[in-house]
Amino acid sequence: MAAGYVWDGADLILRVRAQPRASRDEWLGVQEDRFRVRITAPPVEGQANAHLQAFLAELFGVAKRQVTLLAGQTGRDKRWRIIAPKRWPPGIESSGA
Repeated sequence: MAAGYVWDGADLILRVRAQPRASRDEWLGVQEDRFRVRITAPPVEGQANAHLQAFLAELFGVAKRQVTLLAGQTGRDKRWRIIAPKRWPPGIESSGA
């Protein structure tokens, strides 16, 4: 997976390193082989994952149900599926699908 993402048809598979308890929600772009994202939620009882899901949904212009956590339930490094994104933040190119 180059540059932190790969297209799977019209779906985007995204590698993210999350930084919880940040002062604001922020998309920081690619670093090494994944995208860095800061979120305000604490990493307690799934709060950070739920908050990150909502943040990614808003960022990509989709409903929360279109953003699925594939791997990394308890770690900082996560893999997400975004079903048919409508927008692309910096560092991601359209699939053309």
